[in-house]
Amino acid sequence: MDWNLQQISKLLEVVFENAHEPMIVTDRDGKILLMNRSYREFLNVQDVIGKPVTEVIENTRMHIVGQAGVAEIADIQQIKGQKMIAHRIPIMDEGKVIAVLGTVLFQDVQELTALAAMVDQLKDELTYYKKELRRRMGATYHFDQIVGYNQKLQELKKFAQKVAKSDSTVLITGESGTGKELFAHAIHAQSKRKMGPFIRVNCAAIPDSLLESELFGYEEGAFTGAVRRGKKGKFELANHGTILLDEIGDMPLPLQAKLLRVLQEKEVERVGAVRTTPIDVRVIASTNLDLLQRIKEGKFRADLYYRLNVVTLSIPPLRERLEDLPELVSNLLKQLSESTGVTVKVIDEDVWPVLRGYSWPGNVRELRNVLERALHLVEDDVLRKEHIWLPASDEVVPVAAASPSGRELRPLRQLLEETEREALMLAMQQTGGNKLEAAKLLQISKSSFYEKWEKYQQKK
Repeated sequence: MDWNLQQISKLLEVVFENAHEPMIVTDRDGKILLMNRSYREFLNVQDVIGKPVTEVIENTRMHIVGQAGVAEIADIQQIKGQKMIAHRIPIMDEGKVIAVLGTVLFQDVQELTALAAMVDQLKDELTYYKKELRRRMGATYHFDQIVGYNQKLQELKKFAQKVAKSDSTVLITGESGTGKELFAHAIHAQSKRKMGPFIRVNCAAIPDSLLESELFGYEEGAFTGAVRRGKKGKFELANHGTILLDEIGDMPLPLQAKLLRVLQEKEVERVGAVRTTPIDVRVIASTNLDLLQRIKEGKFRADLYYRLNVVTLSIPPLRERLEDLPELVSNLLKQLSESTGVTVKVIDEDVWPVLRGYSWPGNVRELRNVLERALHLVEDDVLRKEHIWLPASDEVVPVAAASPSGRELRPLRQLLEETEREALMLAMQQTGGNKLEAAKLLQISKSSFYEKWEKYQQKK
C-alpha cells in the first residue's frame, strides 16, 4: 500500500507510544512535547505535555542538552531512589537544536549488572567449550614429549619443527610403534592450524566398503541406512585443520584415485553428491609399509605416492637408538604411574643390560607394554631384572603351545582370551609390527584384527 503523510505520522505516534523503553521528547528549552506510556507508568504521571521537564523528572538534564546541543550517552541518573542509565540526544535541523530525545536503557542499574554477569558467564562457558573442543579434536602431543638424545632423532625433530610451520603434505614412515602418530600430533600442534581440528583416520581399521563414506561423507539417500540430510566426511570435519591418514599403504586402489583428486583439486565429493565441496586441509600420511615395494606389487598408485611424498620423515626404530632407553624408560614410568598407581623410585642396574640386549620389534610401544607389565610385579618401589618379561630370542610362545602340567585351572573364557592375546602378539612379532600382514597370518580380516588388538591394548 502507498502511505500518505497522515498515515506515516499516525504510525510514528503509535510506535513511540508503545515502545518498551521509556522515551521523552522536549523542546530546546525543556518543555515536554511527548512522553510515551512506558515512561508515564514508571513515573506514575498522566497530563505532562507542555510542562517543564524539571517539574516532572528529578535530576533531569534534558534542558541542559537542549541548550548545549551535546549528546549525553549512557549517563547515570537517579529517579525515585533508583539509578537509571539514560541517553539524551539533541535533534538538529539546519545546525540548530529543535528538540531533545531522551530514552531510558535500564530502569535499574542492577539490570545492567545482571546482564554483564550473564555475558561474562557466557564468555566463560564459550572459552571452556572451545578448550574442550580443541582437546577432543586437537593434537594431544607436542615436540617436547618426543624424548631422546639420539642424533638422528634430534635432527628429525628439528626438521619436523620447521616443516610444521608450512602447509606442505607430510609422509611419515617407520616401523609400528616408533611414534609416527606422535610426530603427526606435534606437527599440527606447532602449525598455524593448531586452533583448527586434528582428525585421525586409520585406513586399515575401517572396512573397505565404509572407508569412502567415512573419508568423503555422503548425501541423503546415497544408500540404505544413510543418515537423513547426509553426513560430513573426515576431510570436511578437518576443514581449516589437519587430517592424519594412518596406515595409508592399506588404502584400497579405487579410493587412492579419489584421494589423489582431493589432494590436487582441494575439494571433496560426497557419495551420491552432484557437486563438490571446497576444503582447506593439510594432509599428513603415515605408514609402516614400503610404499615403493607396494607400487611394484601394483597395490599403491605411483602418482599418489609422489603427491604424498612432499616431505618425508623416517622415524628410526628403537634398536637404532638404544642410548635413549634411560630417558624413554623414565618418561614412560612417569606416565604409567598415573594409570597404574605404582611408582618406581629406583631402577636396578641389572635392568639395563636386559633392555639393551633386546631388539624391540614393537619399538617404543612394546617398551611401554613391557614396563606396564613390570609395574604390576614391583613391590618395594624398585624395578628389578626379574620384573622384566621379554620373549626369548625375540619369539613369543603361545599359551596353547606350553605344557598344561602344573598350571592353575582358570575359567575357560580367561584362558581363551590369554591365548588369543598372545597369538596376536606372536603375529605382530613375526611380521615386524605390520598389522595387515599379522591379520593375514592369523587368517582373519584386518578390521577384526584391529578390533581385537585395540581390545587387548585397553585391557593391559
